Amino acid sequence: MAEYDVVADAEGLAAAATVLTGGTGPVAVDVERASGFRYSQRAYLIQVFRRGAGVFLFDPPAIGDLAALQQAIGDTEWILHAASQDLPSLREAGLVPPSIFDTELAARLLGHERVGLGAVVEEALGITLAKAHSAADWSTRPLPQPWLEYAALDVLHLVDVYDVLVAELAEQGKTEIAAQEFETVRERPVKPAREEPWRRLSGLHTVRGRRALAVARSLWLAREEFAQEEDTSPGRLVPDRSLVAAVLAEPASKQELARVKDFTGRASRTQLDRWWAAIQAGRADPLLPTERAPGDGIPPARAWADRNPIADARLKAARPLVEQLAGDLRMPTENLLTPDTLRRVAWAPPEEVDAASIADALAAYGARPWQIALTSPVIAQAFVDSLHPIADSSDATS
Repeated sequence: MAEYDVVADAEGLAAAATVLTGGTGPVAVDVERASGFRYSQRAYLIQVFRRGAGVFLFDPPAIGDLAALQQAIGDTEWILHAASQDLPSLREAGLVPPSIFDTELAARLLGHERVGLGAVVEEALGITLAKAHSAADWSTRPLPQPWLEYAALDVLHLVDVYDVLVAELAEQGKTEIAAQEFETVRERPVKPAREEPWRRLSGLHTVRGRRALAVARSLWLAREEFAQEEDTSPGRLVPDRSLVAAVLAEPASKQELARVKDFTGRASRTQLDRWWAAIQAGRADPLLPTERAPGDGIPPARAWADRNPIADARLKAARPLVEQLAGDLRMPTENLLTPDTLRRVAWAPPEEVDAASIADALAAYGARPWQIALTSPVIAQAFVDSLHPIADSSDATS
């Protein structure tokens, strides 16, 4: 087993940055967070590998300012696996790549059946990676040596995998497709917060009535506030099922709340005043939530046949053709065009349906140029063809 040291101060960072600057080619980068343990999604370990430099493991909370690392690797391509998961944490740490190569996304575009890091490394290089510490609490200090070895292996082979996938993309004629997808991931803005995030409470469907929903909302908000204060994952304080149990029990007093069998969690009793206050606030809140979450204006596709049969015919005509095209390209349908994008265009297409107008509509929903070029003619023809059975049916009944 290799021994790894963690860079945890400015002096160590400066020395590592000098070595990384002298390396060659792209850099492999990975992030370890403490999801499920901490409230924040901050990076608790950042791993970097570059040929000619080796592997470095950085402790962002201990170091603080990582500007020297950004300067050392900020002018070369960064290789990440599932980049969309790591980029927000890297940006929070002041690390921004000029360009990226996402090995997971590349594997999807190439039609690989398994796209997890271990599977991609094994298929590309024949090397098996251990999965032992993937769900560990990376805010632990000091980090155990086996965890550090696991973290190092996440980047140690990534440049070799990159070489294999670059060749595969070129062989399948997907180099430009991949480049557009990578850049989209790199530039994707942070998702805005949900309007009513409390509605994601597991088990909320069992809660009936607007007043009870107001109590559930109040408890959720109280838990979020406390989780932020403690920098602890909300579910580790009081699980979702326990909050819902407290709502359903309708306790008449703080003492009754304490006796609710399913109201569990490490903070369920130590913060009893907090939870009782939240229940009272929810019961008194004049702003009652609606029974259902506000939608985006488009009903579920299963309701289209009754709500909008013409749109239903468009979707049913276009969807199998897009799926067939994705199969011909040896990639998942959702990577060719997201189902949501196709649904939106089918529900409200442009007035004049042709490849050019469909292309404009797809672009408005964020489709990339390569996706538009491949799918817009297919979708336009499917939309036109979908009208024929309806027209024939109308003629038959007249």
